[in-house]
Amino acid sequence: MGPGDAVDGRVFHVKLPGHDAMARRADEHVVPTRVMLPRRVVDGPARQVGKRLLMALLVLAATVLIVWLDRAGYNDNADGKVDLLDAVYYATVTLSTTGYGDITPYSDGARLINVVLVTPLRVMFLIILVGTTLEVLTERTREDFRLKRWRSNLRDHTVVVGFGTKGRSAIQTLCATGLPKEQIVIVDPASKVIEAANAEGFTGVVGDATRSDVLLRAELQKARQIIIATQRDDTAVLVALTARQLNRGAKIVAAVREEENAPLLRQSGADAVITSASAAGRLLGLSVLSPSAGTVMEDLIQQGSGLDLIERPVIKAEVGKSVRETEDLVVSVLRGHRLLGYDDPAASPLQLTDRVITIVRATPPPGSGPSGPSLPHLPMSPHHRP
Repeated sequence: MGPGDAVDGRVFHVKLPGHDAMARRADEHVVPTRVMLPRRVVDGPARQVGKRLLMALLVLAATVLIVWLDRAGYNDNADGKVDLLDAVYYATVTLSTTGYGDITPYSDGARLINVVLVTPLRVMFLIILVGTTLEVLTERTREDFRLKRWRSNLRDHTVVVGFGTKGRSAIQTLCATGLPKEQIVIVDPASKVIEAANAEGFTGVVGDATRSDVLLRAELQKARQIIIATQRDDTAVLVALTARQLNRGAKIVAAVREEENAPLLRQSGADAVITSASAAGRLLGLSVLSPSAGTVMEDLIQQGSGLDLIERPVIKAEVGKSVRETEDLVVSVLRGHRLLGYDDPAASPLQLTDRVITIVRATPPPGSGPSGPSLPHLPMSPHHRP
């Protein structure tokens, strides 16, 4: 589907903003679709090989030293004596299990040392060398096992399409409310972006989210909620259409740049649409007219500091009371599928099955002190001017 295509028999036109740098790179470089699980930070391949090579050389040097110190107990078929070069030669062919037999231990002490020291060193040498090869061979099997276990355990998770500024901010808000990182899957066409997400502990899928096979790799059909934070509005529409087709029950929240594209995105299956450009513009205008009001709005948007906007169920002590009689500052009441304003006569009295949207003081994080973060002093006069 593209701009001007039909949806349910109707033709819609999507207003397209200019491509930004990330969108252009995503279009120009198509990468294979794959799931990338977060992993512990380990040394690079070159450093790992270097460490094992150093260990192998240390084992070889120890073996040479043992043979050289006990050279009197060895016999060289060529000249009958063992010098330093012969000790190196014997250690090399012994550790590699070649064993030509031209230099042999003939004394009881030399044979005992071979049994007690040289043989364990030979085993260690082989483990070091063969271990590198085995690790490479088993890495794919281990990764496949982790992937299968991840797929079997993943349910009711959150899929975030796009790991740009909007996607990151949405994830930070979700994590601040207690959602584990293991319950978040990120989909993005750029492999470097997914690598950055892995470094932060998130699972990522590299690929084009407008394709159903990519979303299926993210287990979208089992997701509880989907956040669409793409760089382009037409991409958001296609992702919403595909996501809704794969998962009829998930809650889909999407962001668009142009406000006139919001209705199309809702018709494509999104439950809620945020117009990023208009929201930012309104916040700018509000901050100009009333810096204090702009500060309050910005504080509400930032999760975890100052004031927070939360949704919670009505407690038993609040049942039967009016909206204004609650301890929290209630903004709206959610009754069934109806959203009632605080000044709506139908919102009071509160019912046990209601949910309220309130403004509360954010819980201070551990170590931030007993008082926690606070808002700057805000003038209370409605006629305040900068």
